[in-house]
Amino acid sequence: MGIFSSIWNKITGHKPKAAPQATPAPTPSGAPPTPGAGPVAAPALPPVDVEAVLSDLAASKGGGGNWRTSIVDLLKLLDLDSSLAARKELAEELNVHAGEHGSAEQNIALSKAVWKKLAENGGQVPASLRD
Repeated sequence: MGIFSSIWNKITGHKPKAAPQATPAPTPSGAPPTPGAGPVAAPALPPVDVEAVLSDLAASKGGGGNWRTSIVDLLKLLDLDSSLAARKELAEELNVHAGEHGSAEQNIALSKAVWKKLAENGGQVPASLRD
C-alpha cells in the first residue's frame, strides 16, 4: 500500500465525535422490500468532508500544527511517517517533481498534490486547499 493510500485510509477511517449515526432510509411504501423484486442498489456513499475530519482529528490531538499547508504536519496529524524518505516516496507516487527533495518548494507542491488527489478520490476539499 502506498503512502497516499495510507493518507486516504486514515481520513476515511476516522469517525468524527459529532457525526450522527446513519439510519436506513425507509422504503417509499414503508414496507420492507419484496423478495425477488429485483436487485436493491447499495446506498451511495456521501463524499468525505476531508477538512472536517482533519479539523476534528486536530482538535482531539490538541492542535495538529499547520496541517492545511504543511505536508509534514499533515502526515504527523495522521500518525504517518513524515521523514524525508517518506516524502520522497509520496512525491514519486504523486509525480511531484518541484524543487529538491525536502525543500519548501517541493513540500508545498506535495501538499497541494495530496489535496488534489484527495478531491479526485471523493474527498470534499475546499478550493483554497487545492489551489
